[in-house]
Amino acid sequence: MNTNIYEAPESNLTINEKDEYEIASINQRVLTLILDYVFFYIFAFTVGLLIGIFGLANFIDSINNTVFGLLLMLFYYVPQEGMTGRTIGKRIMKTKVVGLEGEDINFKKSLGRTLCRLIPFEVFSFLGSNGQPQGWHDRIPKTKVITLKKKK
Repeated sequence: MNTNIYEAPESNLTINEKDEYEIASINQRVLTLILDYVFFYIFAFTVGLLIGIFGLANFIDSINNTVFGLLLMLFYYVPQEGMTGRTIGKRIMKTKVVGLEGEDINFKKSLGRTLCRLIPFEVFSFLGSNGQPQGWHDRIPKTKVITLKKKK
């Protein structure tokens, strides 16, 4: 044991595998957003097609369009992020959403992220991020998006 009080103490900490990854870049985040919009619209189109095939159009007409859009968003984002931390866009861009300590997120955090995406002008919350892109849908539910490409 070192008796010099001015030296940093020794530690038995081990490096966690998740520590080898870095925060996803703003370019990765923007491309993920674009990809997820494309896949969300494909998902919404498919749901609409199925509703038409099964003759549920009258039922859907009785639902407010905003509420129906919110339900579609919930069914697109929450199961994907809640189970794997990755949407289709995140899979393509090799990123993943995790908690602040690098732990996998749960459905509650995934729901929080999705609801925060509905905040008006939320997309502008990325401005001034100084290389650490984090929007309100990251900060409020206490999550971050990491790249799965290992540091060099």
